[in-house]
Amino acid sequence: MRSGPPAFDGRVTPPAARILGRRTSLGQVRLCNRGGRSPDGQSPEGVGSCGRGNWGRHQAMFRKTGLAITASLLTLVVAQGAAAAEISAGKLKSLKADAVAGVESRAKLAQVMNDKIFSFGELGFQEVETSAYITKVLEENGFTIQRGVSGIPTAWTATWTHGQGGPTIALGSDIDCIPKASQKPGVPWHDPIIPGAPGHGEGHNSGQAVNVVAALAVKDLMVKQNIAGTLVLWPGVAEELVAGKAYMVRDGVFKGVDATIFTHVGANLQTTWGQPSGTGLVSVKYSFHGESAHSAGAPWRGRSALDAVELMNIGWNMRREHLRPEQRSHHVISDGGDQPNVVPSEATVWYYFREQTFDAIKKSWAIGDKIAKAAADMTDTKVSSAIVGTAAPRHFNRPMAEAAQKNIEQVGLPKWTEDEQAFAKAVQKNVGSTKQEGLDVKLKGLKPPEEKPESGGSDDIGDISWIMPTITINYPSNIPDLPGHHWANAISMATPIAHKGVVAGSKVVAMTTLDLLTQPKLLADSKAYFTNVQTKDQKYVPMLSAADKPQTQMNANIMATYRPEMKAFYYDPDKYGTYLEQLGIAWPVKTLTPPAAAK
Repeated sequence: MRSGPPAFDGRVTPPAARILGRRTSLGQVRLCNRGGRSPDGQSPEGVGSCGRGNWGRHQAMFRKTGLAITASLLTLVVAQGAAAAEISAGKLKSLKADAVAGVESRAKLAQVMNDKIFSFGELGFQEVETSAYITKVLEENGFTIQRGVSGIPTAWTATWTHGQGGPTIALGSDIDCIPKASQKPGVPWHDPIIPGAPGHGEGHNSGQAVNVVAALAVKDLMVKQNIAGTLVLWPGVAEELVAGKAYMVRDGVFKGVDATIFTHVGANLQTTWGQPSGTGLVSVKYSFHGESAHSAGAPWRGRSALDAVELMNIGWNMRREHLRPEQRSHHVISDGGDQPNVVPSEATVWYYFREQTFDAIKKSWAIGDKIAKAAADMTDTKVSSAIVGTAAPRHFNRPMAEAAQKNIEQVGLPKWTEDEQAFAKAVQKNVGSTKQEGLDVKLKGLKPPEEKPESGGSDDIGDISWIMPTITINYPSNIPDLPGHHWANAISMATPIAHKGVVAGSKVVAMTTLDLLTQPKLLADSKAYFTNVQTKDQKYVPMLSAADKPQTQMNANIMATYRPEMKAFYYDPDKYGTYLEQLGIAWPVKTLTPPAAAK
């Protein structure tokens, strides 16, 4: 199997040391001639001229110029900013209070970004308006944008650096939405903005608002307090297809990043460490190629690609009984032919093979390949396959999660109003939730990973979690106990419930980013956990080959169908305070029971 990106070694070199010299086995820093040759013109003893011979020859020179060198060293160390040394607990507390104030001062920006992205409602690989809007906001705030990374038009990175050295901290969140999930926010029953159109039925409209507001608050403090470091923001493109992040990992987009904080909408303010419940996966399309014929006039002359698809599905469903209970697999026939009176010469079935370990994912994938070939043999057709995307099983960083949890406990859950609770309970009732208790009012806390994690969904943040220390922070912008990937999950996502959750999440992200920027021991511990615990016995196993390409054509036709009509509903913050106001939806909602037509 192809080897993955190199693992971090768990060691952190202080920024001043990275510039001024080479680290010894005992952690001291000694001066080096970085010019490549010694002053006498001889080749140095090793790159950087730190060999004993060179050092001895130049001792006299260094003694003569000691005062000048000392002054230069002091100047360089000061230039590194505050990240070169761990700041005091009192100072960090003050910085975090300033970060919280910085987030609160940008609550309006958080609301506007959240609502604006909600109104775009773009499917995976087609997040054109969303990416253009977010990068414009970041560019206007001094970030350098690299667009079209990994050959994905809607993927980008936004980078901002202060000083020299310091950690590089990445903030990521998904941006795509769900097919057929169009929904008016603030209406507690099914009421699409445009019937059949896509919509934010998972809440991916909110995460970039969390990250951008947090980054801007931290950026201000980095300048004010001379904290050296780099912030990198990036989007999860086509996460609902699980088809973006692994390509970015493969192509080295995250090279040089020390740690990632990922954000995802939830119903509580929480984080986790270790392997959570859920799975990794590989997403594969199998295309069968046959021969067309008149279905009634000469069916014997045809070779049905659709028959091959159906036989593959039958074969997989028979085999499913004899696979581990933890596996999850599902398929859709994305091309079943053109019309009944033509034997289908082309047909495609799209599979997700989910499992909890790299080896188990590969095993399920191999079984799928074997069944596909058998189906082709039985129908005298040919079969080809293409990877749409992959997601590694997730593993999150313990030291980072513990630091984030302390910040979560300081921030706490938003204070929900009685109207907000009544609204949430009405939504739960209207969609038939077994629990109708409204919004969470108690933090879930940080728990150790389960000895045997349950099976479930996947997220390609898993791939990033295997190349650097990573955590996910969930923030409470959605309503508990909803179906997920469903119009009901869009109901709260442009209401005060979402806005409060975004601000709470942004505070935690800002505080945790400051921890990583100003506490070298935290970053060192995080990398040590990554190296000595997480990747000690299991390394990253990439599923993509160098030849695999992002399927950026996907969803283009759907968006071409709906986008012209959707544009009339894009949020205009210059005219309306909120998206609810633009849609003419009063808040708080007084009518909580759906009309007969909506039941």
